[in-house]
Amino acid sequence: MRSPRRCSRNGCPRQAVATLTYVYNDSTAVVGPLAAFAEPHTYDLCEPHARSLTAPRGWELVRHDGDFAPPPPTTDDLVALADAVREAARPAPARPDEADHTPGHQTGRRGHLRVIPPSH
Repeated sequence: MRSPRRCSRNGCPRQAVATLTYVYNDSTAVVGPLAAFAEPHTYDLCEPHARSLTAPRGWELVRHDGDFAPPPPTTDDLVALADAVREAARPAPARPDEADHTPGHQTGRRGHLRVIPPSH
């Protein structure tokens, strides 16, 4: 699955929602909605960094005035998510060390989740 684009700022783990582009001929920095594709010479930013960015001295800053929203999932993302859900739903054979031998109490294991029936 293709992961969401991350903020270009060093050490920032947040998802990118905006794209910063420098227009060198006009001494202008433009912060707008996230571009459809990562392009050379542009920087993806999370919302806090997009809102707090300042332009270099002598430059003009043009910033998108609306909300920055994360991009919608792509078809690839949705297919990968569906595959992950199907994989997690497949029953795995119980290992002897995980079995509960208490009479009337059964546990099952699906992926990384444990299914425990309600107590009576």
